[in-house]
Amino acid sequence: MKNILDKKIYIAGHTGMVGSAVLRRLKSEGYTNFVLKTSKELDLRNQKAVDDFFESEKPEVVIIAAAKVGGILANNTYRAEFIYDNLMIEANITHASYINKVEKLIFLGSSCIYPKLAPQPMKEEYLLSGYLEYTNEPYAIAKIAGIKLCENYYKQYGCNFYSVMPTNLYGPNDNFDLHTSHVLPALIRKFHEGQEQLKIKKAKGKSEVVIWGTGKPKREFLYVDDLADAIYFLMNKVDAEDLYEQGITHLNIGTGEDITISELAELIKRIVGYEGEIIYDTSKPDGTPRKLLDVTRIHQLGWKHKTGLEDGIKMTYEWFVNNVTSNK
Repeated sequence: MKNILDKKIYIAGHTGMVGSAVLRRLKSEGYTNFVLKTSKELDLRNQKAVDDFFESEKPEVVIIAAAKVGGILANNTYRAEFIYDNLMIEANITHASYINKVEKLIFLGSSCIYPKLAPQPMKEEYLLSGYLEYTNEPYAIAKIAGIKLCENYYKQYGCNFYSVMPTNLYGPNDNFDLHTSHVLPALIRKFHEGQEQLKIKKAKGKSEVVIWGTGKPKREFLYVDDLADAIYFLMNKVDAEDLYEQGITHLNIGTGEDITISELAELIKRIVGYEGEIIYDTSKPDGTPRKLLDVTRIHQLGWKHKTGLEDGIKMTYEWFVNNVTSNK
């Protein structure tokens, strides 16, 4: 199955950062046949509700971008919710897709599936080769289960289902809540609010932004519209057999470039124009020391990211100012 322009497409999680970016990209390419449900309209944790939805709508292509997500604090605080919600969402959608003969399914995982101390950059083969980072272990286990669902529905039933593993994502519609967000949007918010405080005080150097950990861990970041471009590419160019017949269970999607948290903080500080101090709270956890994906395979298939980190952060900060701070 390669040409899907006229197929009915269901994007699970279409209002989130990833799902909305995929929807934007597909619409820009002329796709119009979508079936979309918000989480209030369809609880993806409810098996009967999902089964009834698939039986009624009969989508032909499914993108699973729906998930319960968050940063270190949220992952470590809501451990039961992170494993239960994500297991139920992916299992219900995958099985309903099989029952209703979905022609192609792409499941989106996360780079946290790899072992905490995996060799860098992380190749697809490193899955299940070591222990996971404790703070996000429940989320990672759920995502690994999603990969194995797709793999084994292909092996037993021949389903055209496969998984992709994006690196850390950021962009429009990101979560900027300081209690549940990832590091990049959290830093954007902290620096913005710190600079706003300085403007009120009219005195430089009287504001501090506190960052968890030492600032030494390295992270890779992909602008979400680049991920949407990769999904569009894969939908039309790659089927499950292209991966599984090579012994690959999933495909990495990233930039192949990383940056320390302290370097990231300095970059965002400059873009925002923050003039205060940065403090590192070393009593807080760093998380995994490094998470850089090996993107050799997707490069060989013909896809590469287009948005540089500085440009991506500038666009994300502009979106934050226009859509988050303006709504206060």
